[in-house]
Amino acid sequence: MSFLPTFSGNLETLTVSVTFAYLIGSIPSGIIWAKFFKLGSLKNIGSGNIGATNVLRTGNKIAAFLTLICDAGKGFVAVFLAEIFTQELTVQAVCLFVFIGHCFPIWLKFKGGKGVATYIGIVSSINLLFGLITCMIWLLSATMSRMSSLSALISATFGPILIYFMLDSSYLGISIALTFLIFWTHKTNIYRILNGTEPSINVILK
Repeated sequence: MSFLPTFSGNLETLTVSVTFAYLIGSIPSGIIWAKFFKLGSLKNIGSGNIGATNVLRTGNKIAAFLTLICDAGKGFVAVFLAEIFTQELTVQAVCLFVFIGHCFPIWLKFKGGKGVATYIGIVSSINLLFGLITCMIWLLSATMSRMSSLSALISATFGPILIYFMLDSSYLGISIALTFLIFWTHKTNIYRILNGTEPSINVILK
């Protein structure tokens, strides 16, 4: 059983694909919608993050929803195009780099979002059922814990397990990598969860 794909394509295709993936991933949807709705600088709101959860802290649910859709859409579109035009290893590289682009965009000094919506877009593009199950796990976890960050961590933890039972085993490696990155981008949230100071969804929605 191989956990890694084989690569028989060319380096130029791989390079162009990951560059495109990084650039599309680094589009700051939250900042764009915050400016469109004149919500002020997201750096001065809540956690200072550019993701949908922090946009929601502005009180504008429409802007937060649009940010969520766009961030998920970045992951979905990048991977979808890679699946059409490239081979498996390039697809997996695109999964990684569109996620990295969102979390570490070069024009925001590598300070982007935490990657949850983009992750959902990525896994939905790989396998729609996988994406739906991931969303259901998030919703169930959020209903029980009332914490968005904890729900994201739980959903990401189930990723490699779902990959193992639902998809080709060669996707297991990239799934583990994305799960690790989600834990990394949520390291401050993990600290607050362990200390009982992580805000609940109810607080965010107020």
